[in-house]
Amino acid sequence: MSETPSDLKYASTHEWARDEGDGTVTVGITDHAQDALGDVVYVELPEIGTTLTAGDEAGVVESVKAASDIYSPVSGEVIAINELLENAPETINDSPYDDGWFYKIKLAEPEELEDLMDAEAYSDASDED
Repeated sequence: MSETPSDLKYASTHEWARDEGDGTVTVGITDHAQDALGDVVYVELPEIGTTLTAGDEAGVVESVKAASDIYSPVSGEVIAINELLENAPETINDSPYDDGWFYKIKLAEPEELEDLMDAEAYSDASDED
């Protein structure tokens, strides 16, 4: 059973978004997604300053099994990336909701957070995968 923290919002493409309460959101992939990928060996993150629209491709995560696109769950400007992942991409497997975050984005459309799923809806949807 995958872990699904209740304080996060979720996209159907298996990204999570944590509202930091200051107009920014931290983004990563879910425990379900990292488990399905297997051992992560490489991550390509967006550049700081990149403007993303919800649903845009924001990067790539590669594992020993597959490569998967990362999509932005919300719109805004990338203000930080998790540089730890450059040399330790396996952090995503060990800590997908904490140390394994991908990037932070300054929200352009705060109401987009309401369009994402809560933990219960995401768990129900990912159980169907």
